[in-house]
Amino acid sequence: MNLMVVGAKILGWEGVMLRRYTRRLCACLVLGGISLGAFQATAFAEGGCPAGQYPIGGQGVQGCAPIPGAGGGDSTAPRATGRWIKTWGAISVSPDGKSGVAVGKRSKSEAEGEAMGQCVESGGQGCRASFAYKNQCVAAVVPSSGRGGTSFGGGETVEKAAELANSVCRKGGGEGCHSVYTACTAPEYVKY
Repeated sequence: MNLMVVGAKILGWEGVMLRRYTRRLCACLVLGGISLGAFQATAFAEGGCPAGQYPIGGQGVQGCAPIPGAGGGDSTAPRATGRWIKTWGAISVSPDGKSGVAVGKRSKSEAEGEAMGQCVESGGQGCRASFAYKNQCVAAVVPSSGRGGTSFGGGETVEKAAELANSVCRKGGGEGCHSVYTACTAPEYVKY
């Protein structure tokens, strides 16, 4: 005897009720089977490859490759391997004409300290930090006329720095202004 018939007799269902519920159960099973088949068909729509990939190969060897433009590939951005550190430079001069310079230092105070040390080491009295610059070029210009002092200029190139320093020298009354020192600090690349 069928399990459904036994269940129907226990519940007291007879004839019409049994056929109605049997039809509903059969309809549910058929629809469920169709639904499972549809899901299976979409899972293998690309020849057995996951979504966003297509089958490649032949002659018994098969693989999957990402579909171009489908975003299935590795879309992570490249990671930085280091960073740029801007460097400092400084010029120190004394009233008696001695000087000191520093280039490529990690901090302003380190650059000024080294420039002051060089100025004192060269015999300068009353050395002071006259010009500090970061990640750029510098020019020190003096007048040949003896009128006016050392003028400084900073810029993205030595030429622009010298142009600015010459302009400052001329505005200060200097004649025959000419460069006595030029330098540039360059950023350093430090790997992580």
